[in-house]
Amino acid sequence: MVANDSFQPTEVELQMLRILWDLGPSPVRDIHSHLNASKGTNYSTTVKMLSVMLDKGLVRRDETVSPHIYRPAFTRQSAGKRLMKDLVEKVYDGATMSLVLHAIKSMKASPQELSEVRRLLDEMEGKK
Repeated sequence: MVANDSFQPTEVELQMLRILWDLGPSPVRDIHSHLNASKGTNYSTTVKMLSVMLDKGLVRRDETVSPHIYRPAFTRQSAGKRLMKDLVEKVYDGATMSLVLHAIKSMKASPQELSEVRRLLDEMEGKK
């Protein structure tokens, strides 16, 4: 995983991770074609970004094959948990419920999402 305790990939790094999560392990050219379609980046920029991500521990590289294959160093779910944990700690002083309440109040939730929140609350109350 990432060397330091804080998990803060940049927006472009997250975009590249999403590409890898969607595609699975891939060579640079496949990653670049998807990134180029949305960002208009050149190939050398993609290679440099992958190198930086490798140094940061965000991706792994299989050098036993040619071309080298890159894969995310962790799952999408694991990344989500790390980002959420950092957000709760840094913005809400560790108070998870403050984040949840803020999200529900400030975001326009669909009827399905509100139903899911009610279901989760009912489930949590049943466990008390």
